[in-house]
Amino acid sequence: MSLITNVMDHSLDDGYAEAAARKKSDGERGLPKTLRAKLGLAAGLVLAALVVTVGAAQTRAAAPVVAKERQELIDRVDSETATADKLESSVDKLRDDVSARQRAAMKSSGGSTQADLVDVLSGATAVHGPGVKLVVNDAKEASTGGDGTNPRETSGFSDTGRVRDRDMQRVVNGLWESGAEAISINGQRLTSLSAIRAAGDAILVDNRPLVPPYTVLAVGKAERLSSGFQNSADGLYLQALEQNFGIRATISAQGDVRLPAAPSVIVRTAQPSTEKTEKGTS
Repeated sequence: MSLITNVMDHSLDDGYAEAAARKKSDGERGLPKTLRAKLGLAAGLVLAALVVTVGAAQTRAAAPVVAKERQELIDRVDSETATADKLESSVDKLRDDVSARQRAAMKSSGGSTQADLVDVLSGATAVHGPGVKLVVNDAKEASTGGDGTNPRETSGFSDTGRVRDRDMQRVVNGLWESGAEAISINGQRLTSLSAIRAAGDAILVDNRPLVPPYTVLAVGKAERLSSGFQNSADGLYLQALEQNFGIRATISAQGDVRLPAAPSVIVRTAQPSTEKTEKGTS
């Protein structure tokens, strides 16, 4: 009976009682765990807010400097662009002056009919007369190649709907072959030294970019030139571009076509011969 009485009087083990007493004692001396966790979270948030505030203050302080540097760069670009435009205009004026002096010198030295013909064919003088007007334009829904390449490089055609430099080369060559005496593209006179090239999607004539539509004017016998070009291999090539890729092209005979002189025609390699032909005796 004494054992039963002891169990009833002491239902909790002495170890449990000791642990409960120790936990109670610790709670009285320190902060609860939940409160300590909340204080730690609050301290972390305060630290994060401090870092964000300092970063924002530094960004705000540096903003005027960045804006000033950006504006200075823009001003430099605008200034250099204006200088380049001015120099280009000066070059064009000097070229026109040189061309005018060349023509005046040839006339004063007794230029012949053959010399005048050479001037016309070389593009050194402005011309006018009957001819044709050929307008070539991109397709209505033209687009560039996704990979930046020119799919027409090997096959001769493209599904982008854009007119390429090779197309204009063939158009010009076809007009020359059909009897054109002088040709210009968008007001740019072609000479024996002219080159039609590409820079990206832009077409360059003598390093000057052109924008579509490309208006080609050719001086020659209008009806013969028009029919001859359309029936030539290059004319059929242009028709194929129209039918297959949506390239737009129209050609019409003109009663009077006016073409400007080329900016300059400079011979870089040929020199006048000073040697006299010696007559041999037999």
